[in-house]
Amino acid sequence: MHFTRRHTLSLAAALVGAACLPAQAAGFPEKPVKITVGFAAGGGADIVARQLGVQMGARTGQSFIVDNKPGATGTIAATLVARSPADGYTMFLGSQSTMLVAPAIYPKLQFDPVKDFTPLSMLVSMPMVLVVHPSVPAQTVQELIALARKDNGMPYASAGPGGPQHVAGELFASLARLKLTHVPYKGEAPALADAIGGQVPVMFSNLPAVMPYVQSGKLRALAISSAKRHPSHPDLPTVAEAAQLPGFEVLTWYGIFAPAGTPADVAKKLETEAIAALKSKELSGKLAGQGFTVVGSTQQQFSAFMKNEVPRWARLIKDANIRAD
Repeated sequence: MHFTRRHTLSLAAALVGAACLPAQAAGFPEKPVKITVGFAAGGGADIVARQLGVQMGARTGQSFIVDNKPGATGTIAATLVARSPADGYTMFLGSQSTMLVAPAIYPKLQFDPVKDFTPLSMLVSMPMVLVVHPSVPAQTVQELIALARKDNGMPYASAGPGGPQHVAGELFASLARLKLTHVPYKGEAPALADAIGGQVPVMFSNLPAVMPYVQSGKLRALAISSAKRHPSHPDLPTVAEAAQLPGFEVLTWYGIFAPAGTPADVAKKLETEAIAALKSKELSGKLAGQGFTVVGSTQQQFSAFMKNEVPRWARLIKDANIRAD
C-alpha cells in the first residue's frame, strides 16, 4: 500500500490525538476551578469550601473560587452544577441535607443525586449535639423524653426545613414515639439565638457551633448524634445509648461532586488533590480544631456510600413522616 507524505502526516496526527485522549488531566487545571456552595457565606459549608480551595489552589497553581448560591437546602446550587459542562471546572460542595434528605422531601427536584453527579470525595463529617435551655428541668435524654411526653408538642428549633437539625429532631421524635413541634429558622445562627434566649427550649446543633454556648453555661448538652462518642467530648453520651434508640445517627457531612460524565482522569485528579489538601498539616489540624472529622474518601467509596444512603434515607424519612414545612 502506497502512502503519500500528506497521508503519513495525517496518520501521525491522528495517532498523537488518540494517544492524548486518556490524558485530559495532564495539564488540568489550566484555568480557575469553581466550587459552587449551596449555602450562604460564613456557614460551615462555605468555610470548608474556602479552606479546601486555598490548599488545592496552592497544590495545583490555579485558583479554586467559591461561588455561593444559597437557597432551598442547597438544591438551587446542585441543579446549576448538574447542568454545567462536565469538564472538571465546576464542582459542587454537597451536604447530607442536599443530596440525601432533599430528594426524599421535595418530589419535584430537577436533579438526581446519583445519576447527575460524579462523587469525588467526602471531605468531612461532624455530629450534632442535643441541647436544652438551662431552664428545662432535664439533665438526661431520658428525662427530656419524659418531659416531652407530658408536654405533647414541645418545640424544637432547626436551621430550616430539610436540614440535618430538622431531620435529627423528627427522627428522634419518631423513634422515641414523641410529639415535637418543629420551629424552623433561616439558618443555624438565629435558631441558636432563640435557643439561648429560651424562646425555643430544645434543638440539635452542629458541634462546632454549639459547644461554646455549652461551655459558657448558656445551653446544656445532653447527647451527641453520632453512632460513637466524640473523641473531643468523651463524657457526652450518644443519643442512641442515652435514649436507648439503637440505630439513631444523624451527621452533617460535606463532599465534593462533579457533573456526571466528567472525564475519569480529570475526576481522579480532583479526587487526588482534594484528599492531599485535606491531609496537609495546614488543613487537617485546622478542620479538627473546628470540630470536623476529616474523612477524605475515594471516588469509589463515596459513590458506594451515595448509592446505599439515598434509598436508605428515603425510607427513614418516609417512616418518620418528615416533610418540608
